[in-house]
Amino acid sequence: MLIGEVARRSGVSARMLRHYESLGLVRPSGRTGAGYREYSDADIRRIFHVESLRALGMSLREIGRALDDPDFAPATIVGDLVRATRERIAAETELLTRLRRIDAAGPADWEDVLRVVALLQALGSQSAGARQRAALAVADEVPVPVEALVEAVLRESEPNVAGALRWALARSGAGHGDGGPALLAEGLGSPVAAVRERAVRALAELPGEEAAARLRAALGHSDAVVRGHAALALGARGEADVVPALADLVVAGRDDTGAADVLGVLAGDTTAAERIATALAERLADAATEAPARGRLTQALAAVPGPTAARVLGELSRDADRAVALTATYVLRLRDAR
Repeated sequence: MLIGEVARRSGVSARMLRHYESLGLVRPSGRTGAGYREYSDADIRRIFHVESLRALGMSLREIGRALDDPDFAPATIVGDLVRATRERIAAETELLTRLRRIDAAGPADWEDVLRVVALLQALGSQSAGARQRAALAVADEVPVPVEALVEAVLRESEPNVAGALRWALARSGAGHGDGGPALLAEGLGSPVAAVRERAVRALAELPGEEAAARLRAALGHSDAVVRGHAALALGARGEADVVPALADLVVAGRDDTGAADVLGVLAGDTTAAERIATALAERLADAATEAPARGRLTQALAAVPGPTAARVLGELSRDADRAVALTATYVLRLRDAR
């Protein structure tokens, strides 16, 4: 079969067949009387073998070794191809993500595109300073998709940069139907504790009812740190249902000062004050509550007005634990001086 016919039947151009011949991959078995290349059935099968291996991503050099070396181990090259393909897919996926984010930013011209690209690169910089400057630029200058900001928030370990990113995320409008709270809620399911904490802290700073709903759901989370941040955030928003959770934070000694401050704010009317004082008194009465926790509960009562808090403090001023008694006495004196 002549080269033109082989090209038509195999789909491999005559130019590529000549290239294969120059590399020694496929040599026509014979020549016609006029000197034209003539391919045998075996030659054509080899052409298809070459094309099949090319379809796997092998180089022509690797194909030549595979077809001609009887000791060639397919597993080695296949393993290399698997790794190379995974790397290529990862790179293409990253490129696709970047393009989607640029598109979501709605650039008006190429100048906008370049600014968004530069900002996305800065958010992933190794320099904490560069990341912080990028966060500030997001809030004030360049619109960046919420997805990119959430990703940056969840991976940021530098406290100052993390704070700037949370601020930028809140300023970007996240929390108002753009998927920000939902993306952060996914972070609450991370197996990494630090990521879960970053997610709930970012949720706590987002405005809007959707963020609040995600925080309410987080009150039942298995991670105590997540539950605590959710309770503090909801309490700061004026949700009185978190009083028991805030009282538990005081007992646990985890964000107890913040919890006590929020309880004091929530105790703004007589009904709320009585409810909070009762919750704290119940924990004081629990035999399992140890001395340090009793001291923290006594201090928390200082910010709670009303007769129940005063009565409990009066009882604590005679407590067997001298530190608790002294704290209660001091708090009562402050209350009397007001």
